Amino acid sequence: MMIALRRACALLVLFLTAFLPSPQYAQDPAMVHYIYQRFHALEQGLEKCTRETRAYIQDFQEFSKNISVMLGKCHTHTSEYKSAVNNLALRVERAQREIDYLEYLREAEECTESEEKTLAEMLLQAAEEEKKIRTLLNTSCDNMLMGIKSLKIVKKTVDPDGSWMKDAGSDSPKVYLLIGSRNKTVWEFANMRAFMEDSTRPAPRKLPLPHSWQGSGHVLYKGFLYFHNQGTSNEIIKYNLQKRTVEDRMLLLGGAGRALVYQHSPFTYIDLAVDEHGLWAIHSGPGIQSHLVLTKIDPSTLGVEHSWDTPCRSQDAEASFLLCGVLYVVYSSGGQGPHRITCVYDPLGIISDEDLPNLFFPRRSRSHSMIHYNPRDKQLYAWNEGNQIIYKLQTKKKQSLK
Repeated sequence: MMIALRRACALLVLFLTAFLPSPQYAQDPAMVHYIYQRFHALEQGLEKCTRETRAYIQDFQEFSKNISVMLGKCHTHTSEYKSAVNNLALRVERAQREIDYLEYLREAEECTESEEKTLAEMLLQAAEEEKKIRTLLNTSCDNMLMGIKSLKIVKKTVDPDGSWMKDAGSDSPKVYLLIGSRNKTVWEFANMRAFMEDSTRPAPRKLPLPHSWQGSGHVLYKGFLYFHNQGTSNEIIKYNLQKRTVEDRMLLLGGAGRALVYQHSPFTYIDLAVDEHGLWAIHSGPGIQSHLVLTKIDPSTLGVEHSWDTPCRSQDAEASFLLCGVLYVVYSSGGQGPHRITCVYDPLGIISDEDLPNLFFPRRSRSHSMIHYNPRDKQLYAWNEGNQIIYKLQTKKKQSLK
């Protein structure tokens, strides 16, 4: 409509410019009547244009009003929708927090159940382990060491290192001498008197071994000599002295043979022992401040039955032995006296260091090359600076202290 109005005004201007009469036609009635008609038609066109414009403006105002109302409603609805969305977002966030909390409670409950289950399994495992150990060490032996009563030097040799023994698993009177820390000859004496007196008949029997031993930690048990095979770090050989054959061999694991068992026994890397429960092995664990590892061995199969990491240190130690399943470790300062037992380990946990009196050995100038217990005659067989020694022991029932 506005475009039509502008067009009408433009036509009026053109008309006035084109048809306005010149002065010479001002007196012509026909021309005046013509101009009047033209102006009258133009006036009617302008009035029509004005009416249409006003109608358009009115319609536009009504439309604008309606649009404004609608926009107001839209704004109101938008605010309502926005508020609803915000409320929904808050509810979703709250629900998420509740879900997270419930998930946390569920995980915490599962974790607690898992921890309780793990603890129960550990307790069950510990109970089974204790039962296994008690079954393994189930004998009538319940003695503990209370003192070293006396010392007897049975024989003297020129070798500072070596070992000597009787069969710890039989009542045979024979005595065996193994001279040196590396050798492959065993001397068999008919009895203790023949061992003590070189002139006594019969003469000792020479038993050559197919392999040399290492250190002085060998034992004789039920006719078999068990020794650490020289040239290997952890191989133990089971040798039948009667048949003169290697019956079996094993590799002792757990770091055995990597370091000396005892600081003051410079050639022994694995120390074997026998007590009322059977065959054992002692070796040093890993590390500079290493502790002794105690291993129970099945003599028939050479299988490891159980191992324990003991609190007894290798540092300043010179020897150890087992009596009724308890490990006694002998220490000395600088490899010299006094020689005393200052660390005791009982796998059953019945006795500890605090239960024992001060256990001293009769004074010797040097450390022992070996100290082994014989469960048959309840004595210690030791080697000290070439002297073959027997220590008599004083024992007491374990239960009497509890």
